Amino acid sequence: MYCTLTIARYPKYLGIIGFFSMAIFRIPLIFNKKISFWKLLGCGKNGTFDIVPDWQQWCILRVHSDFKQSQFLGNFISKWYKFFKAEVFTIVLKTIEGHGTWDKFAFFTAQEKKTEYTGPIAVLTRASIKISKLKSFWKNVKPVAKQMNASEGFIFSVGLGEIPFIKQATLSFWQSKNHMQQFAYNMHVHKAVVKLTHKEKWYSEEMFVRFEPISANGLLNGENPLNGIC
Repeated sequence: MYCTLTIARYPKYLGIIGFFSMAIFRIPLIFNKKISFWKLLGCGKNGTFDIVPDWQQWCILRVHSDFKQSQFLGNFISKWYKFFKAEVFTIVLKTIEGHGTWDKFAFFTAQEKKTEYTGPIAVLTRASIKISKLKSFWKNVKPVAKQMNASEGFIFSVGLGEIPFIKQATLSFWQSKNHMQQFAYNMHVHKAVVKLTHKEKWYSEEMFVRFEPISANGLLNGENPLNGIC
């Protein structure tokens, strides 16, 4: 299973165009039968769970079984980006491990539960936060974001939002699975927050998926943050 994330960054005063695209792009995506799952997403300011949105940056996430499909965004969407002078960065990922669901959809098969892959890795962490737990969630995630950005082996991340404040995701990239695990299981702030999620039952639905980065094309803020990684 492949997952493609296309990040479009609009010029400073055209962020509203990205907002409107979240409604308009639904039409071509609904009729694309080669995509098994898709989401139109906003972005957080600091590359992770963030209560402050980045109005210039918007994403399309697509899941498909054929790698060739990752290259086809559709004429309408491609022309839209070009017309509004959006900077476009597209990442193609191959699912290697995972658990959980996103709107009851799993990105992985029964065979993709465990792997011996040790190269550069991407990790998608996604959750639907219970309304009653929003205050506790947002109080605790900021220290984790700061710790992640300073962790050894961390490369780049993007914060994704399906519904502001409630349905949130982070896609992070690491030099290796070992680096990611050092952050996830050995950093005290992150460990404490993970314990809270289970103790206080913050989420109504959650997903954790690991990917092998296959390709990264285009620019984001004038550069390719995954240059040399895939």
